[in-house]
Amino acid sequence: MKKSNPTLPRILAKKVALQSRIFTVEALSLQFNNGVKAEYERMVSSPNGAVLIVAVLEGHFVLIKEYAAGLEHYELTFPKGKVDPGEGWAEAAKRESMEEIGFLPKQVRLLDTVSLASGYMTHKTHIVLAEDLLVQSAEGDEPEPLEVIHWPISDWKNLLKEPCFTEGRSYAAVMIYLIEKGLI
Repeated sequence: MKKSNPTLPRILAKKVALQSRIFTVEALSLQFNNGVKAEYERMVSSPNGAVLIVAVLEGHFVLIKEYAAGLEHYELTFPKGKVDPGEGWAEAAKRESMEEIGFLPKQVRLLDTVSLASGYMTHKTHIVLAEDLLVQSAEGDEPEPLEVIHWPISDWKNLLKEPCFTEGRSYAAVMIYLIEKGLI
């Protein structure tokens, strides 16, 4: 497939349309190369993004079950969190691992960086492999204790069938890990 590098649309105006404690919605006026003008809105995230940690211990994924306000249920997922200012993805992955699952990874490696709804969000998540886990916890910012679940990696097909394992980033993380390890 031939790669094209189209010229990006010109931003004519950019303003904050809505600001909440957590979200910023930005309005964009754009002009495309063919002269067409269009209005867009996007949710603007932290420029540092977030991490999602594929923590592996003795042939198991180390997962958490936490309340997902967007879906109003408890979601089975990988530990995750935002990358704080002044922090890189590796530091954030180690910190979030200690806070959410009680393990400090001796080794972390970036597997990939994915976007969420790129048509209207600037958010990016760094999917990080965490191995050689040492028991070490840190206090986090969760409103309730998280349930930590060790799921056999060999049973990944049933993990994908779990009704409470629905987040796209978690699905992507499982697939990236399995491909990386030559398991599929």
